[in-house]
Amino acid sequence: MLRKNSGDRAPKRRISFSLEAPGAKEVSLAGTFNGWEVRSLKRDGQGVWGASLTLTPGTYEYRFLVDGEWQNDPGAEVALNPYGTQNCVRVV
Repeated sequence: MLRKNSGDRAPKRRISFSLEAPGAKEVSLAGTFNGWEVRSLKRDGQGVWGASLTLTPGTYEYRFLVDGEWQNDPGAEVALNPYGTQNCVRVV
């Protein structure tokens, strides 16, 4: 019987995503890490919205949805998407 060694799996890492948007009413995050399903972010007292996700190593594309408008992370690398706009890129 063949058993899989638990050491064969890449360790998952906790990755933080944040966006400074003090005037926003709602900010969400979507990306290849969750099939582009929109996930609401929490706002801190200074207007920074964020969340932490547990991800396996790899390259992920993502964007923020700010009050219904897609927006990129200003500090992230970008890649062209099939819609002619850009997605942010995060390597874990």
